[in-house]
Amino acid sequence: MREQPYRQNLLLRSSYSLIAPLYDTAIERTTRRARKQSLRALPAEAGKHILISGVGTGLDLPLLPTVHRYTALDFNPAMLSRAKLRSEKLEVGFVLGDSMALPFADAQFDHVVLHLITAVVSEPQRCLSEAARVLKPGGSIILFDKFLQPRQRAPLRRLFNIVTRRFVTRMDVVFEEVLRAAPELQVVSDVPLLGNGWFRGIVLRKPQ
Repeated sequence: MREQPYRQNLLLRSSYSLIAPLYDTAIERTTRRARKQSLRALPAEAGKHILISGVGTGLDLPLLPTVHRYTALDFNPAMLSRAKLRSEKLEVGFVLGDSMALPFADAQFDHVVLHLITAVVSEPQRCLSEAARVLKPGGSIILFDKFLQPRQRAPLRRLFNIVTRRFVTRMDVVFEEVLRAAPELQVVSDVPLLGNGWFRGIVLRKPQ
């Protein structure tokens, strides 16, 4: 079995089990429009195999095109249990696993969705490089997350990050620094989606 980095943070593992019932109430309404806009980057042609890495409680699932086949992965069983309730219209398999150490072969997926996971995990670079590894050449990675801009000071966010990174999420992640872990990826688009540009929608392409 591959090393699973998330297991090193017992507090993070426990906290998401506790907040799973409250997660939807906290973020579903505020992020729904941004999620929809981000997922428009998925192809219209049918028959693609798409990985939802860090599916959480499955808030993306009702918004996904039904013409594709999906694999939904999360490290938390409580989150996955709730996600399964939202999957009735999709062809989807659920996997308990780590976004920083994906249990899949290289070049297995046509597209990868990373919604609100890159800035949650302890090692964002590892999360992105793993997504790039399992992505087929010519495929895309679709991100929606909160990122600081390069050289942005954001003192309050960085202060809160000292606490939040241990049990909920990171607030100090700079996307341009994360991208260095997967230099083969090309930025197709990068648009502000929420929070005056703090949350961005980014599409990356893996060259053929």
